[in-house]
Amino acid sequence: MKRTVLVVLGTLAVSTSTFGQAPAADAIERALAAAPRQAREGAAVIKWKPDGTYDTLRPGTNRIVCYDQSGEPSEQPYAVQCTSVGNLERVAQNKKFEKEPDRNLRQAALEAAEKDGTRVKPEYGSVWYSMSGKDQASARLHITIAVPGATSASTGLPDNNKQGGAWIMNAGTSTAHIMVPGS
Repeated sequence: MKRTVLVVLGTLAVSTSTFGQAPAADAIERALAAAPRQAREGAAVIKWKPDGTYDTLRPGTNRIVCYDQSGEPSEQPYAVQCTSVGNLERVAQNKKFEKEPDRNLRQAALEAAEKDGTRVKPEYGSVWYSMSGKDQASARLHITIAVPGATSASTGLPDNNKQGGAWIMNAGTSTAHIMVPGS
């Protein structure tokens, strides 16, 4: 009788831990959807908290970190992103700015931080992989490369997409990035 009770309790404990892990496994797989195939296995996965900190759902072995931001303010219903671990401070700051629901006030706050030098710069040359849309099936992959402070003169890239190739957006700011066409 004791042995039967122990077997039943052990089975329940294993079943409960398996059910508890399923949502975390789903969250990890969802966040990794934007990661480049060759980096997925070693990418870290985090979950952002409302206070701008995060929990690590899965530690990584490379410099890529991925997270799900679906349905957050200013995000699509499906929105996952991966970038360098060197950009987490920038992402945390972005999330604080995005709490402002008024788009004009949010933009003014971003511009003020840019002007007074408090805007956190992303890691130069780091890639941002963003996948967003109404759902995962219709989501679009968008790739940019951070080049804070870069200009058309310093990169040789145009500052608009009229030539059809890569171009620099927000030139001369901490937000400057190379737009990758076709992504």
